[in-house]
Amino acid sequence: MAQQHLDRLTSTDAGFLHQETPSAHMHVGGLLLFEGPAPPLQEFLDHIRGRLHLVPRYRQKLAVPPAGSGRPLWVDDPDFNLEYHVRHSALPAPGSEAQLLEMTARIASQPLDRTKPLWEFWLVEGVAPAPGSSTERFAMLAKNHHALVDGVSGIDLATVLLDFSPTPAGLDTDGLEPWVPAREPSAAELLAAGARDAVNALAGMATRALSAAGQPGRTLGGLRDAAEGLGELVWAGLNPAPATPLNVTIGPHRRYRVVRQRLADYKTVKNELGGTVNDVVLTVVAGALGGWLRSRGVSTDGLEMRALVPVSVRTRDERGTLGNRLTVMRGPLPVYIEDSVARLPIVARAMEDLKSSKQAIGASTLVAVNDIAPPAVLAQASRLQFSTRLFNLLVTNIPGPQIPLHILGRELQDLFPLAFLPEGHALAVAIMSYNGRIEYGLLGDFDALPDLDVIARGIDESLAELLSAAAPPRRGRRAVNAR
Repeated sequence: MAQQHLDRLTSTDAGFLHQETPSAHMHVGGLLLFEGPAPPLQEFLDHIRGRLHLVPRYRQKLAVPPAGSGRPLWVDDPDFNLEYHVRHSALPAPGSEAQLLEMTARIASQPLDRTKPLWEFWLVEGVAPAPGSSTERFAMLAKNHHALVDGVSGIDLATVLLDFSPTPAGLDTDGLEPWVPAREPSAAELLAAGARDAVNALAGMATRALSAAGQPGRTLGGLRDAAEGLGELVWAGLNPAPATPLNVTIGPHRRYRVVRQRLADYKTVKNELGGTVNDVVLTVVAGALGGWLRSRGVSTDGLEMRALVPVSVRTRDERGTLGNRLTVMRGPLPVYIEDSVARLPIVARAMEDLKSSKQAIGASTLVAVNDIAPPAVLAQASRLQFSTRLFNLLVTNIPGPQIPLHILGRELQDLFPLAFLPEGHALAVAIMSYNGRIEYGLLGDFDALPDLDVIARGIDESLAELLSAAAPPRRGRRAVNAR
């Protein structure tokens, strides 16, 4: 489905806007490190211009119907200026990774301008060679508002800029008309567009209801599952996450740290000790957090933290549709178990129980209801979803391509994800697998997490503990949910 002028934001995307505050910026992105010299700025700009038509949303801005009468819409920006969105910078000598991470944290600390398309790219020169190498490097920092990114089903600008081959793929632009922005809509047109989409949403629900009427058995089962799912979500809300040093008032400033690991090590652990790769990831994160809490003198006896884990609720019928169709589930992090090997089967069983629960169905039901909710109700629902009482931190694990990617002939070496901090949450852990690696991006509040490095080191230590137990292979060990 094309990204059109006057598309209305989905309820999920509008929720990300409602959730944003001066301290909680709702943009996401990534820090990409490339081997080789940086391309000249003009070549980089031309490369983006040649592919921008593949993601029309990146030339659109927000338009809000008058008097808060509906969700915002995407409209073409008649003043779109690529040079505004693409920033060019360089690190001072020696160009260390510590300097690059400090720059990334400063950029992540600044909100995006809502009067313009909600994205920025930074081309950063002067990055020192990797240890043991003499080849210079450069970085690209991608920053997109969460409301802009097209969820699980779509693509963003960074995706279309990267190629599988060192030789940039040629795009067939024959017959492609120069981009001409649509006329800015009047207040009446905004109202009409919002009403049209609302009617379409209601019509869609009516169509599904009529279809369900012809299958009463399936419908009753679906209603029962939805009711049970909503009940599980309510129960989770009545059982708040424990109080921890992560759940404090945050400011606008950030720290950023990264961790490099090998995907093969995670597969070794899951093959020998059980669970899935994602179970191993959560086990490692729980170990790092437990060690960090104890380093602060906080007792972890009986403490089980909760991670907010994003999941897609996009149905088969919605594949190819636009906008985020994401919701969240709350997964346990048993930081009270200091032994990583003993922690893994507990995490694996808990996640298996979570997958078989009705939480995802209940969350999907809420998303469907939110699609027709008025703005005031939607804003309140968004605040409840990211309530401090429900979870301690965001943990998102994103599978990426397992082959090298390139931009203008330069190979991408590292792909570190960048998440966001909701109010009352001082840490977000984002994980991305790419080309045989698993790479962590740790975003922390500047004042609340001066010891963010302790968590980064704990991630390496937790994985090392699991690997030590997994190799050499232990014959006769029964795997938990191995696959």
